[in-house]
Amino acid sequence: MITEQHAHDSDAGLLDLTGRVTVISGGAGAIGQAITDRLAAQGASVMVNDLVTAEAAAAVLDPRCGYVQADVSEPDGAHATITAALQQFGRLPDVVCCHAGVVVDHPIHEMPLDEFDTAVRNNLRSAFVLAQAATKAWIAADRGGQLIFTTSWVQDVPWPGIAPYSAAKAAIKSLTRSYARELAPYGIRANAIAPGIVGAGMAQRQWDADPAYRARAERAIPLGALQTVESVADAFLFLASDLS
Repeated sequence: MITEQHAHDSDAGLLDLTGRVTVISGGAGAIGQAITDRLAAQGASVMVNDLVTAEAAAAVLDPRCGYVQADVSEPDGAHATITAALQQFGRLPDVVCCHAGVVVDHPIHEMPLDEFDTAVRNNLRSAFVLAQAATKAWIAADRGGQLIFTTSWVQDVPWPGIAPYSAAKAAIKSLTRSYARELAPYGIRANAIAPGIVGAGMAQRQWDADPAYRARAERAIPLGALQTVESVADAFLFLASDLS
């Protein structure tokens, strides 16, 4: 008979990431920091990618993590990120989190085209290019791996003002399925996490300062409260672990 305590101990062991190497793009942002902290706390060796300087990253990241400043929407930047993990930790990453993204906010009929391009490049293209770099490295090394993409609840539910972001996240949802289906024969898995409205960054600032936004957001959230960054990090931990 397995007691409840023994079951809990077994689950805890399955969440242990000791010996695993993880890459995360956009890891210096508020949600990215929470994900990075959770994975590192469970023993993972984490290589963080972002566009901020090394000094700025060092001020917010767990000191156990590596950092590479690179634009992963470009093949050179994505390759440099995968290579940095290999060089610092001695092996290719086991998990690559395609997390980088930005939100642009304008009414759809007034959305500047350069802002549209920014949303597509920094959400969809960056996810595709980093995932492609990782899968090429895994296939060349004849080994499997795990891709985790960050989408959003707005992939399915339009939210006023952020149409290009919503469209990019919907495309990443489809992209995840394509990576999963095409690369399964190589032992490469792909999953997506779609957070709700998270209490961080612009959403938190609008929630605190804009009563109209808060009222609209509260109607959209059945529980009436913003999702915590820790809950998003826990979802990443689950997918990165043997429990998934």
